[in-house]
Amino acid sequence: MTALDPQPGARASATARDGHTDYSDRLGRASTRDVLAAYVGLTKPRIIELLLLTTVPVMFLAARGVPDVWLVIATVVGGTLSAGSANVLNCVYDRDIDERMRRTRRRALPRHAVTPRAALVFGLVLGVVSTLLLGLAVNWLSSGLALAANVFYVVGYTMLLKRRTSQNIVWGGAAGCFPALIGWTAVTGSLAWAPVVLFLVVFFWTPPHFWALALRYREDYAAADVPMLPSVAPAAEVGNQILAYAVVTVATSVALWPVAGTGWLYPVAAGVLGAVFVAESWGLRQRAQRTDNVVEIKPMRLFHWSNMYLSLLFLAVALDPLLGR
Repeated sequence: MTALDPQPGARASATARDGHTDYSDRLGRASTRDVLAAYVGLTKPRIIELLLLTTVPVMFLAARGVPDVWLVIATVVGGTLSAGSANVLNCVYDRDIDERMRRTRRRALPRHAVTPRAALVFGLVLGVVSTLLLGLAVNWLSSGLALAANVFYVVGYTMLLKRRTSQNIVWGGAAGCFPALIGWTAVTGSLAWAPVVLFLVVFFWTPPHFWALALRYREDYAAADVPMLPSVAPAAEVGNQILAYAVVTVATSVALWPVAGTGWLYPVAAGVLGAVFVAESWGLRQRAQRTDNVVEIKPMRLFHWSNMYLSLLFLAVALDPLLGR
């Protein structure tokens, strides 16, 4: 079987008497609304929202004010389609894992709401359309960066790293950092140090963010034989690494101030938000030192705060140049 083999075979749990998954009965009963919802679900909209959150504010920073509205729309639509493509292809390849994890077993492919072949075609079409749209409506540098992020997420993370190393999300998470580069190049047509710093902010932020979630669902990852760090290391060790990455994240975020020549708002926001992020990470570490019980460690507290941290930090990135006009 090839990496993205559209034939379900033994990867699906629900099988007909001939040993192959029977999709026809399920799909025949599904309404048009259900089918559309299944396809939208494959793109993982909530992840796309986070990616766009790190794209648009960088466009404000690059433009030193309000960027062209049509350019923003084209970048957002193209970026949405590109990220959606990567997420769909991830779902196709990981459908066996998704069936064995409580957190993911209600996705479209484990439920057999969409066939693997149809999902594969859908993901590839989204990728082609996004590449052409970004290239023709934005620029080919931004298009190439989006395509590189797509390929890295599917091949680098999903196919090569995820099932082989406990550091999978550290390196695989780099795919989610590209929107900072794409937003900048969409406006300027070239790269600079400022978007590289923001790329690194997201890069270092990803492990504590995702490991907090993985700590909550570590039994799922263990059951699916995915060596995510919280499923193969003691909670105390996970807490140590989360705190270390949080500190580096905050230090990197502050570096944007001199590199991009921001006004007063951004460094103040980076300092205050960073202090809370480190404090929350320290609290998780302290709880993890005392117990290995996930309920008492409360990892989802840090997970939700990390989302808030990144959202407010990039909001400051967008607002800072407006206040300086």
